[in-house]
Amino acid sequence: MAVYSAPNTLSKSDYSTVQAAPNHFDVIILGAGASGLMCALTAAQRGRRVLVIEKANKVGKKILMSGGGRCNFTNHFVEADNFISGNPHFCKAALTRYTQWDFISLVERYGIPYEERKHSQLFCLDSAKDILNMLLDECAQAGAEIRTHCSIDKISTLPEQPHSDKHQDDNQRQRYQVTLRQGQTPLSLECHSLIVATGALSIPSLGGSGLGYDIADHFGIALTERQAGLVPFMFSDAMKPLCERLAGLALEVDVSCNRRQFTENLLFTHRGISGPAILQISNYWNPGDEITIDLLPNLDGHKWLRTAKHQQSKSLLRTVLAQKLSKGLVNELQTLWWQNSAEQPLATYSDKQLSVIADKLHCWRLKPSATEGYRTAEVTRGGVDTAAISSKTMEVKSQPGLYFIGEVLDVTGHLGGFNFQWAWSSGYSAGLVC
Repeated sequence: MAVYSAPNTLSKSDYSTVQAAPNHFDVIILGAGASGLMCALTAAQRGRRVLVIEKANKVGKKILMSGGGRCNFTNHFVEADNFISGNPHFCKAALTRYTQWDFISLVERYGIPYEERKHSQLFCLDSAKDILNMLLDECAQAGAEIRTHCSIDKISTLPEQPHSDKHQDDNQRQRYQVTLRQGQTPLSLECHSLIVATGALSIPSLGGSGLGYDIADHFGIALTERQAGLVPFMFSDAMKPLCERLAGLALEVDVSCNRRQFTENLLFTHRGISGPAILQISNYWNPGDEITIDLLPNLDGHKWLRTAKHQQSKSLLRTVLAQKLSKGLVNELQTLWWQNSAEQPLATYSDKQLSVIADKLHCWRLKPSATEGYRTAEVTRGGVDTAAISSKTMEVKSQPGLYFIGEVLDVTGHLGGFNFQWAWSSGYSAGLVC
């Protein structure tokens, strides 16, 4: 019998108390986030008796804070290339089974106003509460029960029951017992399908934890290496004070690392650099890697500076660059790259000197010391190894009745609504069969 026990398990006296009157469910879902709620409403609509248990005092906290409170709930263009995984093909089946158009249809059925922003990202016009309330309404209509303030103490497998007429396949499934506390009340629950939708390590203040990984480990399911994703960078060298001086400045750049490139805004902060471009590339960065920033995307800096040399020959280089870049940034770059010739007119620069500066503007190499970590990371890279999971159902291949969905899996989406789409798609896929 496989048993997962939390670090602080129930005492023997408590355990004997909860054994007296166990509660039976067809499906128990651990976590009332995006994937858990989608799985719950899908399974309940099939007539399954569903219970969602959530450790926090409220459900859907990450939904509510996402997109600045407007929830970037999906994207008009969703492809497998928008996701990172040890198996890049794993996400395809679920994304095909429940598409962005399916979720958009649900949103439109509820009359929720939304808008399309840059890069085909879809946001609520009013509030992320609209998305959460929609999911909760669907759960309520289907009869799915949700309980908050629940902490897991133990998960164990139970012997198979005799054949059930109600669900003829249940006798083929492993039964599970979940021992928990709701507030201070110990409870023992049983189910045929156990869904792990616990999220991951990102933003612990909103409930992020490694519970799902612990459960996977105790059931012998492999984990891939994990690290913070969609997260700002920090510096420990001379870039740190430079970023502090430029804090609040944003500009569009091309940023690349490990053969991936994104064109988005970069934002200087008191700790380093952030903004959509940096969050995107952080998914491909590993400690020790350099990132490359093109400060003049969609512009031939070499040709531009040579032309300026002839047309604005008496101007200072910083004056010319300030036509394309902010004055504050140009002053910082001047200190780094051409301080000795800062007061010379452009006409005195050789073409080679201008070419060197153009190269630096197009290829500013920076070496972050670290990311800001899980405290501010929007997602966790890595997770439950997809090799152990059915891509069609999200069920553990070697453990019937046990499912992993959402961020706990080794599937990480780009910024732009893709992680929510993965939550909807994976949750739906499990809900269809659990």
